[in-house]
Amino acid sequence: MEPQNAIYDARQLGTPRMLILGVQHLFAMFGATVLVPLLTGLDVSVTLLFAGIGTLLFHFISKWNVPAFLGSSFAFLGGYASVKEMGVAQGLSERLALDYACLGVACAGLMYFVMAGLVRSFGIKKILKFFPPVVTGPIVIAIGLVLSGSAINNCQTNWLLAIIAIITVITASVWGKGIIKIIPVLLGVLVSYITAACLGEVDFAPLGEAAWIGFPIYKDHTILAVFEDGNTSLMLSTILAIMPIAFATIMEHIGDMFAISSTVGKDFLSDPGLHRTLTGDGVATAVASFFGAPANTTYGENTGVLNLTKVFDPKVIRIAACLAILLAFCPKFASLVQLMPAATIGGVSLILYGMISAVGIRNLVEEKVDMKSSRNVFVAALILVLAIGVKYGANDDIPIGPIHLSGLAIAAIVGIFLNAIMPVKLGMKVKSFKGKEK
Repeated sequence: MEPQNAIYDARQLGTPRMLILGVQHLFAMFGATVLVPLLTGLDVSVTLLFAGIGTLLFHFISKWNVPAFLGSSFAFLGGYASVKEMGVAQGLSERLALDYACLGVACAGLMYFVMAGLVRSFGIKKILKFFPPVVTGPIVIAIGLVLSGSAINNCQTNWLLAIIAIITVITASVWGKGIIKIIPVLLGVLVSYITAACLGEVDFAPLGEAAWIGFPIYKDHTILAVFEDGNTSLMLSTILAIMPIAFATIMEHIGDMFAISSTVGKDFLSDPGLHRTLTGDGVATAVASFFGAPANTTYGENTGVLNLTKVFDPKVIRIAACLAILLAFCPKFASLVQLMPAATIGGVSLILYGMISAVGIRNLVEEKVDMKSSRNVFVAALILVLAIGVKYGANDDIPIGPIHLSGLAIAAIVGIFLNAIMPVKLGMKVKSFKGKEK
């Protein structure tokens, strides 16, 4: 059933209003999308370019019917950080280490194709039983906690700017109205950045040197550089460290498809089909990673804009994608973003990383995972302890022969394996403090 008072054909509004709606979607995704390259060290212009291209590819594969925008995924931040540290420890530059991370993310994008094929062949219910909330929830929680250390390190460079960013984000999100409520991250960045500029904390000299127009793609910033370097051991380590994260992002994609379907009032999981939307997301991620951009994912922020405006025409989303592509060809704009103080990034990322973990907790609560069951406790506990313990241990990863596995990779593998082999009913419950079984 279609929602009441919905406007499906945005062309009835006229070109000027369609453009305004497209700009609004651009703002909704902008703060989070550009924050990922700032946190990882990837290029802002390339990120914007392939957010736009990835969105258009997704729309093409999903028959132009699904009003979804694909922006930078935060789920892979732990993978980027882990591989960068691994590569630098082996004598690589940070840039080349990030190219190796992009190879791992591109392979993770291929997991979407595998999942799409399985969904097409066996149906969604049979596949999802291997990735229940008791596995994906703790993995998402661990992703946020693993990243928390880097946020604190950035905040410590200037706590005043970090706190200003945090307060702005919370204020806009909780008390904001209209578009203010939709773009709290962007506002947090802007207010903190402007404050830093007023206090003389930003050197704008590089901004004057940057060109207004430029091509954002460079050969040495693609995964071709990885094959030229030829470190097979690091390639395998990277792939095994990052690919398991795809299980969490696939679950995120499915959740987003449910959310968009509910908002619009159309069952997109049936038409054009989950297998098509998964394929579109996978293609967008693989293509972006090949050229040195972050992994893409469907954005809940833009779903919020859909709900606010009641304009569900996918053409408006495609306008936002084209605007993102145009911005990618302006190096001066990218330079302005890259001059942002580390403390500003730290303040915003502190909230975002916490929200990642909170999403995992919400997943456990909403799906009513029985944490009185010792089986579920064992699965969740090992995922959390392995992910966090390995990350903050002495070596930051575990070597298995020539391959180095990150904590997140080990946690995901162990969690999926345990969930698969342990019977659902063990006949054993966790005891309360009074000694009574529940």
